[in-house]
Amino acid sequence: MPTFTIENFGCRATEADASALRGQLLSSGLALADDHAVADWVVLNTCTVTAAADSQARDAVRRIHRANPAARIIVTGCYAQRAPEEIATLEGVAWVVGNTHQSAIRKLIPEQRDFVPAESLAADSMSLARGPAKILTGDIFAEDAGMRMAGAERTVADRTRPILKIQDGCNNRCSYCVIPFVRGRSRSLSPDLVVDEVRSLVEAGIREVVLSGINLGSYGRDLSPASSLASAVRQILEETNLERLRFSSIEPQDVTEDFVSLVAQSGRIAPHFHIPLQSGSDRILRAMHRWYRTAHYAARAELIRRLIPDAAIGTDVIAGFPSETQEDFDATSEFIDRLPFTYLHVFSFSPRPGTKAETLGSPVQPALIRDRARSLRALAQRKSEAFRASQRGVSHRALTLARYGDNWTEGLTGNYLKVRIAGRIPPNQWRDVNMDMDFQPEPAGGEISEIAAQSRNLAFENHLGQGEVAAVGDR
Repeated sequence: MPTFTIENFGCRATEADASALRGQLLSSGLALADDHAVADWVVLNTCTVTAAADSQARDAVRRIHRANPAARIIVTGCYAQRAPEEIATLEGVAWVVGNTHQSAIRKLIPEQRDFVPAESLAADSMSLARGPAKILTGDIFAEDAGMRMAGAERTVADRTRPILKIQDGCNNRCSYCVIPFVRGRSRSLSPDLVVDEVRSLVEAGIREVVLSGINLGSYGRDLSPASSLASAVRQILEETNLERLRFSSIEPQDVTEDFVSLVAQSGRIAPHFHIPLQSGSDRILRAMHRWYRTAHYAARAELIRRLIPDAAIGTDVIAGFPSETQEDFDATSEFIDRLPFTYLHVFSFSPRPGTKAETLGSPVQPALIRDRARSLRALAQRKSEAFRASQRGVSHRALTLARYGDNWTEGLTGNYLKVRIAGRIPPNQWRDVNMDMDFQPEPAGGEISEIAAQSRNLAFENHLGQGEVAAVGDR
């Protein structure tokens, strides 16, 4: 029986795609290997949001090929969609499969044959190229099959808090972002399918589900009749017994007062908002083609803090966008410093092929970009420490994760704080925790953390005994 492994790069949407691929390959009769070094096939699900993400994928191919020269590597995902010929030249790569044809991957791993004839695969918008690797991809905008989703059974085995992708693609055209060109137009699962999937997860014992999408706040606008994220959330709460629902990233313009009030009034929605900022300079926001200005963003963040005082508020920020002056950077730093952020994902700008920002003049020097990113990460550290300090003595309900130490188990609170709970406890259990112990500083993010961030979004039982406490750990 052929064996396979999957390695994922990037955001929660790609995690959901990797989970679906894993389920498809398992249902096709393949066995999941423990390590790339012993696998017959290795699937790399890539990200391309930055040059660093591309580099990480190429490094992974080389590393895996050195460790296991016999492995046949399939590279898929956003980088494969954007630059298939570039990846195809890497030694060890057998197939490069774009986002358009991910569902065909299970046909590319035959039990005995090394090649699958093109006629046995979906032929629409398909190109097959001869060379070091075979390429299978197409026009992402020509695909009209809608959302692809595997069943809940594949998700349960993957993680304690499964990611449910209910939206894909993006109709925005931010000047720095290549993702719309590799993910296509915004498209959504129907609300009934979303509810069915959540119900299946609940029946399998899942207690927290993370709703994700490339532009999650645009959910439902493409449907007929049109729907909305808030409407889908209300339907989930009314028609399922899910104990906690969490969101991935939501754009500032979609964080309305009604939406924040919905989270504030429900005991089953995690008080956690990740709202991309990108810059605290209105001039740079205009150059980025963002649809809001700092005053609008600040009003949304302050609304959340007023209605949900203990909520987590995270954001993304880009250091070194073309033409960013010291004045622009100072404005960003000051803006972040005065708002109630609890964590930041800091990205160093890198031009993406085909985007408007690629040809903008006045690039910021790489050394200065690094300095500014380092400064923003130090600010993020201070904001995170201040939020953790504000939670001293506060009680929260945490969900245990499958991460352990000698005498502790990691848990996650609704407001996105990781805690260490005394003892070894199975995953997917609720525990009441009191944030009483010393806080451990969170290490500053490096380039790998930056890639991982790309992104790259609870009637309970099981209580800690009286007097037991948890120390707040990293995000």
